[in-house]
Amino acid sequence: MKSKRLAAVVLMLVLIAAGVAVYGVLHRSRPPAQRLTLYGNIDFRQVQLAFNDAGRVAQLLVQEGDPVNKDQPVARLDPARFQDAVNRAQAALSVQQSILAKLVAGNRPQEIAEARAGVDAAQAALQNAEVTFQRQQSLVDADFLPRQSLDNAAQARKTAQAHLQQARQALSLVLQGPRKEDIAAARAQVRADQAALALAQRQLADTELRTPDAGVVQSRILEVGDMAAPQTPVMTIALTNPVWVRAYVPERELGRVASGMRARILSDSFPGKAFAGWIGFVSPTAEFTPKSVQTTELRAELVYRVRVYACNPQGMLRLGMPVTVEVPLHDNAPQRVPQDVCAG
Repeated sequence: MKSKRLAAVVLMLVLIAAGVAVYGVLHRSRPPAQRLTLYGNIDFRQVQLAFNDAGRVAQLLVQEGDPVNKDQPVARLDPARFQDAVNRAQAALSVQQSILAKLVAGNRPQEIAEARAGVDAAQAALQNAEVTFQRQQSLVDADFLPRQSLDNAAQARKTAQAHLQQARQALSLVLQGPRKEDIAAARAQVRADQAALALAQRQLADTELRTPDAGVVQSRILEVGDMAAPQTPVMTIALTNPVWVRAYVPERELGRVASGMRARILSDSFPGKAFAGWIGFVSPTAEFTPKSVQTTELRAELVYRVRVYACNPQGMLRLGMPVTVEVPLHDNAPQRVPQDVCAG
């Protein structure tokens, strides 16, 4: 009996030792993961293009699905009304520029000579009135004329003196030229007319609708003959370069990723091909894993949404495509990514 108990104790000790050994093997320190794998789908930015002013659509230059380049014309309004506004603004500016030039140039020599002649004429008239008054006074004193004649001669002399003063003031104004305030007002009006012309020209240029960036025409909302308005989009452009992946990082892995880290995007549609990308955004808010995200982790755990950008010049990555994102965790310090990294 004792031998059986001893055998049982020995067997138990052996089993315990074996369990400890197995536990140690299974739970010994593992090397840290070399990369973080995320799962998500390709997404695009979209732009709804609309005209700045109301008008009738005269031309649509692209079809749905057409690729477009940056600053490419895609639609035009009827420009007749806008061209008329430009012509009117140009005419108003020309008139005001002529007025300003006249003020700056001052009075012509002929106008100054005319004013001097007016002064001379007024002086001559005053001298004649003075002689007439003296003669009338002598005759009145000798009782050859009534007193009324002398009063009339005195009044004529006063009138001649006033006319001379008026002529002298007119000559002074002609010599001084236009007032500085009038010239400043004319200059300000020229600037206002120049601004009005620039606005009219800008409105005329805006009758041609251009793309803000390269992409693909996703939908045409208006057609030729429709009335366009700033509140009514003409078409939708999908900006396909760069694209971005909507992925989710588990909360326990959040400290291992940061904006600016390099990433690789893999798709089942292109086996063996990896698209270079970078982490552009990490959400500061936690959420539960969306049902549409295919991951190997539990769906109910808290995750943080991230955007992983990738250049897509050939348009191989398409909207909604499921992809795998690999983020190297060694030698992958965050870097500042230039805004035009995917240009060209």
